[in-house]
Amino acid sequence: MENIKTMPVEPANALASAYSENGYVVLPDMLSREELEAINHEAVRIFRGEQGAVQGILPATSTDSDDEVLSRYLCIHFPHKISNLASAMLKHPRIVQTLKELIGPNIKCMQSMLFIKASGKPGQAWHQDENFIPTRDHSLTAAWIALDDATVENGCLWVLPGSHKSGIIWPQRQHHDPRFDASNEAYMFPYKDEDAVAVEVKAGSIVFFNGYLLHRSLPNLTVSTTSYRRALVNHYMSAESLLPWSPDGEFIEARDFRDIVMVAGEDPYNYKGLEERTKPKLRAT
Repeated sequence: MENIKTMPVEPANALASAYSENGYVVLPDMLSREELEAINHEAVRIFRGEQGAVQGILPATSTDSDDEVLSRYLCIHFPHKISNLASAMLKHPRIVQTLKELIGPNIKCMQSMLFIKASGKPGQAWHQDENFIPTRDHSLTAAWIALDDATVENGCLWVLPGSHKSGIIWPQRQHHDPRFDASNEAYMFPYKDEDAVAVEVKAGSIVFFNGYLLHRSLPNLTVSTTSYRRALVNHYMSAESLLPWSPDGEFIEARDFRDIVMVAGEDPYNYKGLEERTKPKLRAT
């Protein structure tokens, strides 16, 4: 990580304008091949249980191949808690540079997720990240880092451009669609699946998107047992805002979630100190 160079991605006004209009921007070539190889190697160690305990998984045996291990799981939440590399990625210079243009000078991160999504693994139904991580100032922003080429076939993101503009959190319900994991789906919004855009990107690209943007992914339909759609996803917001969030899904209006990582600027609530409230855990499928 020491050799990362900061480079301009595109004019700030164009970046912010596209993000404001569509609710997302795609920035290619943000990570080098060496960085991608390092993260994917680290992912194997995490899923083998070599980096520390992860709720829901069992340490792999010496006879388990890496592909056998990776194909068992879909996603781990909070890998930055046990991986120095995942932790360093929260503050990747190019990510921080972009976030400053989209959010402001003071930025905190509250969550990381490491997706593997091997062949046959499900996607996630339509949803808004703000529904799961409620902020006070609507500044929630995801940095979706493609660790493989993401295609329609292997389960790339799909978005409904402009769906963030209403500022409405659409209702959620359970679904019984085998294409998706156990997370609830959003419904009652005035869009059709035909309005969606597939966000196919090359490995090393980063998709930044607004917490109110409706998005989903479909299953990995490739047949190869070594075909993955890996992604590292970090969630950020303005440090000026309180964060009334609990990772178990409970919204606590009066509470300020303090298990955060500052990635830029100053923390106005530094006097509150920090807490350790989360541990790495397996995502339910």
